[in-house]
Amino acid sequence: MAHPIGKKNVMRTPEEKEKIVLEYLNGKTGTKTIADNYDIHNNVLKTWVKKYRKNGIDGLKSQTGKQKGSNIGRPRKGTEIEELQRQLAKKDIEIERLKKGYTVKGVGARKEYVTTFDKNMK
Repeated sequence: MAHPIGKKNVMRTPEEKEKIVLEYLNGKTGTKTIADNYDIHNNVLKTWVKKYRKNGIDGLKSQTGKQKGSNIGRPRKGTEIEELQRQLAKKDIEIERLKKGYTVKGVGARKEYVTTFDKNMK
């Protein structure tokens, strides 16, 4: 759900979230009233309460931002030696293909193996 124009997300600390959640858990006020008092959505407060009951204050820590150890994105380039070893391996594969009498044209799904020897030669 998008914010109204001109309104921004307020990033709250886990301690602030805990204070709001405890006000709900200890009081006789409903989530709607407390949510209106702190200018948050009713469902956000319900989510905080659920996370607080499950994990305590640790459940209220923000999960936004880059995850540590994620493997998303391009792989890192190796060292110069690793790069040269990779190129050498590619050349070795190409030499073996040529020895067997075929080469590869195209890439990906359009890759095709083409015979380099004359069919009458054997």
